[in-house]
Amino acid sequence: MNAQSATARAARTQPAHVGDHLREWRQRRHLSQLDLAGDAEISARHLSFVETGRAAPSRDMVLKLAERLAVPLRERNVLLVAAGFAPAFPQRSLDDPALKPARAAIDLVLRAHEPNPALAVDRHWNLVSANRMVTPLLDGIAPDMLAPPLNVLRLSFHPRGLAARTVNLAEWCGHLLERLHHQCEATADPELIRLFDELKTYPIPARSGPLSADTVAVPFKMRFGDEILSFISTTMIFGTPVDITLSELALETFFPADDLTAGRMRTMAANLC
Repeated sequence: MNAQSATARAARTQPAHVGDHLREWRQRRHLSQLDLAGDAEISARHLSFVETGRAAPSRDMVLKLAERLAVPLRERNVLLVAAGFAPAFPQRSLDDPALKPARAAIDLVLRAHEPNPALAVDRHWNLVSANRMVTPLLDGIAPDMLAPPLNVLRLSFHPRGLAARTVNLAEWCGHLLERLHHQCEATADPELIRLFDELKTYPIPARSGPLSADTVAVPFKMRFGDEILSFISTTMIFGTPVDITLSELALETFFPADDLTAGRMRTMAANLC
């Protein structure tokens, strides 16, 4: 499914019956009824009856099908409500006492990653938290670009944001667009799709060619004073979340890709003490 078809799907009136929802998710995952029925250990005939409304699924079956379809927790609640059941997954703010251990874990990971930069983002790539090493790298960025809610992808693509400092802009932004496109396909989230369409309008040059054969990951290379800092990024998520907010958080961590960057980050951290 491309971004255009995802946009079209998201723009439609949302189906009211659980079977319509399940069919939408099954088609989004490019599965036949036979494939999904086999994964869920039910008959294809019964699945067909569920999708057409001729059979009402149990709560357990709705959750089982949603699990096999890798439906986000937020949308699993939609399925349950459409089937006549109460939502199963809570959604709480990060300052809720119930999420205190999770928030402490996030802060611990961010601090432990110093002297290298790390940040946490929500499902729409809005900044939730960052460690001390992120702020120096944003020095000189226009204040309005850093005003909350700070969207990390918009900051990366905008000419008045990090785009002007990114040495390998075509490769890095191409990598980010591919990630966002996969998220749009996986979630059909209208706001993510709008963000994807917006980012494509920014003046990003075309890639000059394929990466060299010895490249193991797309680096992020940025000008910092007279130097070029190079980072490799990784993404961390909570492994078994049952809260919607927690399931949609991602920690983006950056590691030095060369000795110059590693030394610069150590010096920068020492100056912050």
